[in-house]
Amino acid sequence: MNSLDFKVFLERDEDYGGYVVRCPSIQGSIQGCYSQGKTVEEALTNIREAIELCLEDMESRGQALPELNNVLIGSVVVNR
Repeated sequence: MNSLDFKVFLERDEDYGGYVVRCPSIQGSIQGCYSQGKTVEEALTNIREAIELCLEDMESRGQALPELNNVLIGSVVVNR
């Protein structure tokens, strides 16, 4: 079994009262891969399941798995 390390973005969602999480590596491949959870841990568990489902769907359609090295995480500081 191959381990794949997907980067995910978590954002606090005040309306939902939890976190929205998305996987940018899969965003362009199909309609997107995202989930949510009331806690960070729940959101990460849910996005793992969503990623697995997205990968299964891609494989069943004969699509190539996403390139994991295309996602870079950075930080920009803005002074106001």
